[in-house]
Amino acid sequence: IRDDDFAVRSQEDALNIVTNITSGLTFLLAGIGAVSLVVGGIGIMNIMLVSVTERTREIGIRMAIGAREREVLLQFLIESSMLSLFGGIIGIILGLLGAFIVAPLMDIPVIIQLDLIIFAFIFSALVGMVFGFVPAKRASQLDPIDALRHE
Repeated sequence: IRDDDFAVRSQEDALNIVTNITSGLTFLLAGIGAVSLVVGGIGIMNIMLVSVTERTREIGIRMAIGAREREVLLQFLIESSMLSLFGGIIGIILGLLGAFIVAPLMDIPVIIQLDLIIFAFIFSALVGMVFGFVPAKRASQLDPIDALRHE
């Protein structure tokens, strides 16, 4: 029989273990969120590319009657931002609903930070602008004559 067959841990050791686990889970969730943002951004880009392709004649008409490249670019950037903002609003609502449904079941408090919600809302608009830039640039550089000939 050994004399040292037990271990003593302080509250500080237990706190360090919990902190390490929490930071690991936070890192994992941040990675999942980043991948989700990229996938969502690619989806927005695809939607906007299809929109530009389908609306080539409209873009050609607008440019033929005097719309500048900057105005066409801004139109499609606003459209992609609105798409992602609506997605952000839906995400915020689903997140809040999920928190209020799951938290009582797990007997944990719900802490809502308005600044983080606002940050998520603004960040979703920025994602739409970043991923909508290529389709918007493509739309703004269409030749009006070729766009009007497009069927």
